[in-house]
Amino acid sequence: MKNTLQFDFIADKKNNTITVKREFDAGRQLVWDCHTKSELLDRWFAPKPFTTKTKSMDFRNGGQWHYAMLDPNGAEYWAIMSYDKIKPIEKYEGLDAFSNEAGEINPELPRSHWAVSFEDRGERTMVQTIATYKTLADLDQVLQMGMQEGLASTLEKLDELLVKIK
Repeated sequence: MKNTLQFDFIADKKNNTITVKREFDAGRQLVWDCHTKSELLDRWFAPKPFTTKTKSMDFRNGGQWHYAMLDPNGAEYWAIMSYDKIKPIEKYEGLDAFSNEAGEINPELPRSHWAVSFEDRGERTMVQTIATYKTLADLDQVLQMGMQEGLASTLEKLDELLVKIK
């Protein structure tokens, strides 16, 4: 079966941004929950064949989500999202960074500001994510690391989860 859900990935090198528009076949509350609750994030937030484990989650203004993506051999790739603006079921913003297990940010890898919004589309939900990087070099680095392919795979895992829990 061919996926007919909208997926746009736009790298804007003038503004150092990646804009992702992705449609999901589920209501906004459920899609929001999948983005903001660690027990659900752990079930989808990593490209195949990786899995995710949350070390800590405090979804509030000033809170953080500290997590690792695990490859099939057990290697852990840590990251941290620091939330700074939340409007429940509509949008959230935060700073995303690579880190270590202790939560210390890795200054050698790009950090980005994420603005994520959720919009009703009838029975479906459109999620728009705008990731803004400080420099073009930072944007190019994440693109070379496979951001587009990894994100596409990750969002397919969310599609699979939504089918299971709807």
